Amino acid sequence: MLNFSAGRPARLRYLSGSFKVIADGDHVLCAVTGQKIPLQALRYWSHELQEPYASAEAAAGRYAEAREKGLI
Repeated sequence: MLNFSAGRPARLRYLSGSFKVIADGDHVLCAVTGQKIPLQALRYWSHELQEPYASAEAAAGRYAEAREKGLI
C-alpha cells in the first residue's frame, strides 16, 4: 500500500487531551524548536495556542512566554 502522506507535514486541530488530523501527513514541526515530530510520538501541544511541542521543556517555555504576553 502506498503512503502518499509520508514525508509531508500534517495539519492538526489540537483539542484538550487529543488532536484531530485536518490534512494527512506523517509529522508536525515543533513551534519552539522547529524539530520534526512524528505523529505517533506527539505528546505535547497547546489547544489554546494551537501548536505542537517536541518536549515538556519546550511546552513549559512557550506557556510561560504566552502568559507574560497575556495570550493565555
